[in-house]
Amino acid sequence: MRILITGAKGQLATSLAKILKDEKNEEVVGLGHEELDIGDARSVHETVASVRPDVVINTAAIRRPDVCEQSPDQAFRVNALGPRNLAMVCAQTGSRLVQTSTDSVFDGRANSPYREQDAANPINVYGASKLAGEFFVRSTLDQHYIIRTGGLFGGADRSGKASNFVLAMLEGVRLGQKLSVVTDQFGCPTYTVDLARKIAWLVRTDAYGLYHITNTGSSSWYDFARAIFETAGVEANLSRATTSDSSSAARRLRYSVLDREALRKLDADDLPSWQNALERYLDELGEWRKE
Repeated sequence: MRILITGAKGQLATSLAKILKDEKNEEVVGLGHEELDIGDARSVHETVASVRPDVVINTAAIRRPDVCEQSPDQAFRVNALGPRNLAMVCAQTGSRLVQTSTDSVFDGRANSPYREQDAANPINVYGASKLAGEFFVRSTLDQHYIIRTGGLFGGADRSGKASNFVLAMLEGVRLGQKLSVVTDQFGCPTYTVDLARKIAWLVRTDAYGLYHITNTGSSSWYDFARAIFETAGVEANLSRATTSDSSSAARRLRYSVLDREALRKLDADDLPSWQNALERYLDELGEWRKE
């Protein structure tokens, strides 16, 4: 099976490429933003028509909520029109499409995990642009999988760039920083390796549709930070904060825990806990995390 992965330099794409190549020996073509701008319809058409993949996995997106809030046109160009462009050419070539989405399509006002069938109601541009991308895929292509997730961590970026929350916390300790983390925002920390394995399994089925995929359990960002330091065996100058202390441009969700009902219906809701995932990720980082 030939698989095209967009946004190939990101955390999830890196895990997907490794798992698909190592475990299933698939033919994987990974393209970063410099090689494929999914917001450019002509480029998307020419590239997908040339590669002729069986499956396209779209991980390309503008993910930073504050950036999206400040540049809504660009956010919708990439996060909404990008998936539309991919879905249109996939419909022409007979390719299947995996569209990765986010827990930010919800409003964060719930008191229990969001199910796939719950009404979306984004409160920021990031969530709205990703929801629009979902709509375009759903209305354009029958053979699609839409994957909502959140709180991603994975990969060991040795360039010094803190590309996820775990790395940012460890980098803060290394630099001797005082770390202030919110106690009133709750989500599902999710290891890209576990998410990638589930996506790799899903694309070998014809169970098309919408899925919530996360590690099991939930946590506030503050408790997640505490777990990082305890598991890594490092001391940190960590203090509590609340959402009201933030001056960010985009509104943040108070609660973004996802229920995995669609996976349960396939008898496939077997992802490990986020605590187990964190332990394995820190093992993956190895001695680097202590440098």
